[in-house]
Amino acid sequence: MPSDFIEQLLHLRGLTDPLEREKFLNPSYDEHLHDPLLMPDMEKAVVRLFEATQAGEKIVIYSDYDCDGIPGAVIIHDLLRKIGYENFEVYIPDRHDEGYGLNHDAIVSFVEKKVSLLITIDLGSSDVEDVEYAQANGIDVIITDHHLPPPILPRAFAIVNPKVPGSQYPDPMLCGAGVMFKLAQGFLGKYGDFFNVKKGWEKWLLDMAGLATLSDMVPLRNENRVIASYGLRVLRKSPRPGIQMMLRKLAINQSHLTEDDVAFMITPRINAASRMDSPMRAFELLSTTDETEAGVLVNHLEKINKDRKALVAQIMKTAYARLEERELRDVIVIGDPDWRVGVLGLVAGKLVEEYKRPAFVWGREGANGRVLLKGSCRSDGSVNIVELMRALPESFVDVGGHELAGGFSTTDDNIHLLEEKLSEAYQTYKRVNDKVTGHDAFIALSQISEETNTILEKLAPFGCENPKPIFAINAVTLLSARQFGKEKNHLEIIVEDGGRKKKGIAFFASEEGFGVKLSAGDKVSLVGTLEKSYFLNRPELRMRIIDITTS
Repeated sequence: MPSDFIEQLLHLRGLTDPLEREKFLNPSYDEHLHDPLLMPDMEKAVVRLFEATQAGEKIVIYSDYDCDGIPGAVIIHDLLRKIGYENFEVYIPDRHDEGYGLNHDAIVSFVEKKVSLLITIDLGSSDVEDVEYAQANGIDVIITDHHLPPPILPRAFAIVNPKVPGSQYPDPMLCGAGVMFKLAQGFLGKYGDFFNVKKGWEKWLLDMAGLATLSDMVPLRNENRVIASYGLRVLRKSPRPGIQMMLRKLAINQSHLTEDDVAFMITPRINAASRMDSPMRAFELLSTTDETEAGVLVNHLEKINKDRKALVAQIMKTAYARLEERELRDVIVIGDPDWRVGVLGLVAGKLVEEYKRPAFVWGREGANGRVLLKGSCRSDGSVNIVELMRALPESFVDVGGHELAGGFSTTDDNIHLLEEKLSEAYQTYKRVNDKVTGHDAFIALSQISEETNTILEKLAPFGCENPKPIFAINAVTLLSARQFGKEKNHLEIIVEDGGRKKKGIAFFASEEGFGVKLSAGDKVSLVGTLEKSYFLNRPELRMRIIDITTS
């Protein structure tokens, strides 16, 4: 492997400054995390939480229902348990009946229960009226969030959000659970000695912060890179029965857990809880200390995740059929009153992947006493999806989210022209696509080695704004090609060059999908990423195929 190989890959990521390169290659918990008290209202929030614990006040933790909010709820749940505080409850709204954000009926019930402190996770920055009602009725509201705030902010006791106007926090791109981790870090930094919590204990909470950071499409740069990197280390030795039992069920070796395992195996099962059942099942799984309960919850989430897959496949079939019948615009808007809103983010993501453009997917759903068209949207990276929606305030009832993913609600009257209006606005708000395309480097088959893998591991974890390096391998000999898996829906090839043999795989693919007919003895060229598999505890370096061409 050339000595300048790592330099080439760093340059492609825009990392040219020596100090930034050092921070990227060697993220440090002690050196590269920012002081949590730099975040807006953070000191105010941690002091108020301390006062509540000393006065024995009733606290409600109100989190979003996805794999950002739920791990964030586990973080503060574990923090309060660690300091011996029990007078709190966790409330996660039902995605379908209550919708995103604070729910007024829930706030009314908190008032009746004499709650005096409400802490939100991954939501609240847009809930002006509900926060006002809570504050007027004796509940101090601490909002912790990371979404782009609207022009008018709620008059909460504290708004801990690195994106609020005037924020001096050095890294505004944390996820919701990342913000909650900073609150825990700030709280223990100020009061850890008071509660006799050993310095550094908060690092055990990084499994949840890392899980959310890898799940929530936030850039894996700066502070997020530290959280994701250390989060994976903690996940690999996490004592949580829910994590251990889920990985066992999925035949994943915990000590070799990767960001792909998180994104493609753990996250969908956590999110399935709110999409198909109750988000509390996922919270219970991640927070329980009981192995029996964990086993029951793992089996339950596995079942509803299979139901979710079947439902998404059914919707995708319909969506593809409809899109084939119409001319595509710069932005896709598609939906059906019968489509289950909870799974439409997955559908939007698949449409973006297939059609390489932003997608908005809607269904019909009742929430807060209203029946609206609600849905999810995803960007292909060519536009900030929230800015695009906010350019059309007359077309939406509510919008939220961040650069690459969002949610929205609209009306029957507005939906008919929504695709046309979004496509027109896209011309103003689109940006030059600076994403890396093609491949990063050519390599020889002999360079698929432990040495190369060690170099690549210095760039991991991979994800948003730090994609896996893509390699091209030219003119190698195909020895075999076969379909494998229970449904024979994955492709495996063996190639050879200069006496060296290597395996390549492509999940949910066939040779027809690459537009080729493969026969032993063919000369083939490959494009893909390198990965180390630990399937059945047998380490194996292989290529994850993106494209195959024949000579």
